Amino acid sequence: MAEKVTSNHVRWLTDEEKALWRDYLAIQGRLHLEIQRDLKATSSLTEPEFEVLAVLSEADGPLRMTALSDVLQWERSRLSHQVTRMVKRGLVQRTSCPTDGRGAFVSVTEEGMREIEKAAPDHVATVRREFLDRLSEQDKGELARLLALVEGSAGAGPAGTGSAGIVSADDGCAGDEANRNYPAAGVPSGA
Repeated sequence: MAEKVTSNHVRWLTDEEKALWRDYLAIQGRLHLEIQRDLKATSSLTEPEFEVLAVLSEADGPLRMTALSDVLQWERSRLSHQVTRMVKRGLVQRTSCPTDGRGAFVSVTEEGMREIEKAAPDHVATVRREFLDRLSEQDKGELARLLALVEGSAGAGPAGTGSAGIVSADDGCAGDEANRNYPAAGVPSGA
């Protein structure tokens, strides 16, 4: 947790920094709005459901809830509530770890796969139209470098390209750390 900074010690933003921050927030807001609109128009999924299904559809098997939470950068309570709603809709399945009653795994169901496969093409089209196609290949490389700096993983390659193994539910529930940092590309493979 960050230390509380007193107003006497604040490094206030310059006009250029304020403009940059506001531009970032505006772009982020616009992208989320466009993604939400397109998902609503073309599928029954919400943006959070799509995010969860995208990660699970690319996993080699069930993921621990803690690993999924870490990949999505969500608080565990938020993920737990989201997964509960998705279980009720038949999109995912939650299973307990037989050797550790506190551990839980989540996996995509056949219905969830159908929904993500239906939504992915339009989602990818939106991401391309509203973001990627506005950038040259050089711009994309530079943006990936800058995002890695902000994320704190500079030198680890483009953002989101780490590597970690996936621990399946039949691994005796060991290896939480092995799938804790599972990289997600954001859309199902081949979508």
